[in-house]
Amino acid sequence: MSEPFSLDINAIKECLPHRYPMLMIDRMEDIILGESAVGIKNVTNNEPFFQGHFPQRPIMPGVLIVEAMGQTAGALVAKTMGIEQNGGLVYFMSMDNVKFRKLVQPGDVLKLHVQKEKQHGNVWRFRGEARVDGSLVAEAVFTAMIVL
Repeated sequence: MSEPFSLDINAIKECLPHRYPMLMIDRMEDIILGESAVGIKNVTNNEPFFQGHFPQRPIMPGVLIVEAMGQTAGALVAKTMGIEQNGGLVYFMSMDNVKFRKLVQPGDVLKLHVQKEKQHGNVWRFRGEARVDGSLVAEAVFTAMIVL
């Protein structure tokens, strides 16, 4: 097995077609190709969604936390398959057992742990956990398809 490695924002942009304001991860760590990775999202008050969710008490929408998990998995898949800058897209197919446990607010560092459960051809299934300061804030099992 290879040594875990990291990706900076420029390498992530090579793996994913997402751009501001929809690129939800800033960095990736502990990447083990074909297996697992940890995405990092630095949640700031400048996020565009905080203008309306909610101005009096900014809370990161749960659906964007799950999107960030998906992007972490998508970048892992792209890197594993060697399809960076190849125009491939990763599409959500299903999300199961999604649970939101705690609020995510400006100033939090969201760590998105994704672990491959299985792969069949271009369909990958992952278990994801989002954590802030080690506390579980969200979790999901999701399936994605890679389209080249």
